Amino acid sequence: MTPDPAPGITERAIRASGNRALIGYLPVGFPDLATSVDAAVAIAEAGCTAIELGVPYSDPGMDGPVIQAATQATLERGFRLDELFEAIEAITARASAPVLVMTYWNPVLRYGVDRFAAKLAAAGGAGLITPDLTPENADEWLAAADRHGLDRIFLAAPSSSDARLDGAIAASRGFVYTVSTMGTTGTRDDVDQAARTLADRIAARAADAGTTALRCVGLGISTAEQVRDVLSYADGAIVGSALVRALGAGGVPAVRELAASLAVGTLVDGRAAPPDPAPPAPAQKGTSA
Repeated sequence: MTPDPAPGITERAIRASGNRALIGYLPVGFPDLATSVDAAVAIAEAGCTAIELGVPYSDPGMDGPVIQAATQATLERGFRLDELFEAIEAITARASAPVLVMTYWNPVLRYGVDRFAAKLAAAGGAGLITPDLTPENADEWLAAADRHGLDRIFLAAPSSSDARLDGAIAASRGFVYTVSTMGTTGTRDDVDQAARTLADRIAARAADAGTTALRCVGLGISTAEQVRDVLSYADGAIVGSALVRALGAGGVPAVRELAASLAVGTLVDGRAAPPDPAPPAPAQKGTSA
């Protein structure tokens, strides 16, 4: 068996959190470019392990009404994709948290896959989350990500077959985005039991393949209690709509306050968890274990 590749940028940050990561999503350019940068820095300072920047898109099939409204307003003011790289460069100059990009695949394809990857890496970005790109159709992106040292994060859903889970585990570097429920983004009173079952399936499939897979759960998380619940069975909790709503209603101070309250859910007995060491790589044939 060949060793696992070196852990990606985001995996190192998650393990440094003791596998109790909080990842905060915000749309780049909302309500304007400078404010979106300030908001991203604020959530990192307030306790987010990583930042997820959403690229505004005209047909966001996975996004709920809060995020759709924010991204539509950003598109209407004339958002340009180069603003994404400007924002990442500004954020990484002020915050140490990895900056991931959540994007539908068409903007990357139209920009040029390798050109996009090169610009992302040069700006200090950590990698991409690609909700509508499946591993079996991702050869060009996987090659570009390898060339430029970027994380590539694929989604797994409660409806995913074992074969689809195996593909997501093998192709992902950083973590597997574990979708908590069928449907679009948005806050919910309860994060579905399906998320726990899916996280367990991913762990079991990874173990069967002789590897490990970090699992970060997204869609529907909006409170510290939900963050704490998710972290009882997964490695990270992803919060989006609640942060976007706070930013729209109260600006950077409100989004900072909410992120700080959510970060309480990552604590163990009131303290941060100790770092989790990276697992040893599997022994190669012809070597001692």
